[in-house]
Amino acid sequence: MSEQRFPPLAESAMTAEQKRVAAAIVENRNTLRGPFHMLLRHPALGDRVQNVGRYLRFENTLPDAVKELVILVTARHWGAQFEWAVHRGFALDAGLPAAVCNAIAMGATPRGLTAEQQAAYDFASELLATKGVSDLVFARTQQIFGDAGVVELTVCVGYYGLIGLVLNTDRTPLPPGAEPLPPLAS
Repeated sequence: MSEQRFPPLAESAMTAEQKRVAAAIVENRNTLRGPFHMLLRHPALGDRVQNVGRYLRFENTLPDAVKELVILVTARHWGAQFEWAVHRGFALDAGLPAAVCNAIAMGATPRGLTAEQQAAYDFASELLATKGVSDLVFARTQQIFGDAGVVELTVCVGYYGLIGLVLNTDRTPLPPGAEPLPPLAS
C-alpha cells in the first residue's frame, strides 16, 4: 500500500471546527484513527458521518456478532484493509468464531452460523453482490429482525461501504501488527 494521503493532523494545525469534531470522535470512540483523518478535512460532513457510525456501533438493536459479521462482509467486499483488521477483533470479541472470520476473509461462505447470523450474512452478501435483495432473503430477514432491523442492516452495509471507500481512498495503513486481508482467488 502506498503512503497515506490524509495523515493525522496535529491539533495545532486544526481549525476550531476540526478540533470540535475530533473531540466528539474521541469522546465516542476513545481514539482518532482510521477514516477520521480524511473526514476531518471536511469537518461538517465528517461530523455527520461519525454520528451515523456512533449509532451503528453503539446504539443499534442488532446483536453485536450480527453487526460485526455484516461489517466484515462489507469490508471484504470493498477490500478495506483497516476496517477488516479493526472489526475482525471486534467480531471475535462479540463471539463470532475465528473460522467464520477466516472464511469471509477468503471470500468463502462461512459455516456454522446461527439463524440470525445466517440471515444477516445472506442479506449483506446479496445486497453487495446484486445491489438488492430477493423477496426470499428480505422476508426471512424481516421475520428475524423486524422492519427496524432490516433498515439497520441495510444502513450498516451502506455506512461501512462508505467507510471502506474513505479508507481505500486515503490508503489508511493497517494498525500495527494487523494481518492484511488475503487476495481473493480470481
